[in-house]
Amino acid sequence: MGIEPVRPKAIIFDWDDTLIDNWQAIHTALNLTLVTMGHERWSFEKTKSNVRRSMRDSFPELFGDRWGEAAEIFSSAIQSNHLETINILDGVPEMLGSLRSAGIFLGIVSNKNGQLLREEAKFLGWTKNFGAIIGATDAERDKPDPAPIYLVLSESGFSSGEDIWYVGDAPSDMECAHRAGVLPVQMVTQLTDPRQFHDFPAQMSFNNAAELQNFVLLL
Repeated sequence: MGIEPVRPKAIIFDWDDTLIDNWQAIHTALNLTLVTMGHERWSFEKTKSNVRRSMRDSFPELFGDRWGEAAEIFSSAIQSNHLETINILDGVPEMLGSLRSAGIFLGIVSNKNGQLLREEAKFLGWTKNFGAIIGATDAERDKPDPAPIYLVLSESGFSSGEDIWYVGDAPSDMECAHRAGVLPVQMVTQLTDPRQFHDFPAQMSFNNAAELQNFVLLL
């Protein structure tokens, strides 16, 4: 694992592919946006591999000067069904409850729109688990910039350090953690390619929520 871990005071989680899977809603909304804007549709695999940055960072590259129009199309489309398509990843509710009961501050940092993110957390009944839920545009800049993690820490009362973990599945998550000075912890998924994590490696990795939960509670 590379380090001698200490019991975390706070654990900040990514959202999609770390706690839940809502790629179907994202994929459907993105393809509607692409087609409406005169682009070709993306495969599901391309969506999962490429949709990592926030809209304000990625849409200008995709749609140029019309990115604001595209953002409105995407936002309207995903708003229509994103709550009905959420899949909770195995063991996550139990993990969140156990970590919270252990007195560990929990937060969320995601590149999903902040309003959508908080709607999904509320729909799942998870809002009570988190001291801060930060999505795209809530901070001055979005992941992989460290600003969203700093915003969570400002609400938690903690400072950066190895007793603060950021858990995510993507290279941008590990970059964000490194830049924020917190411990980068990877949730391994089927799409994980170790080569993509070369510049910003994880210090620890887990295959699922139960593994992470058991490890933390034994520290």
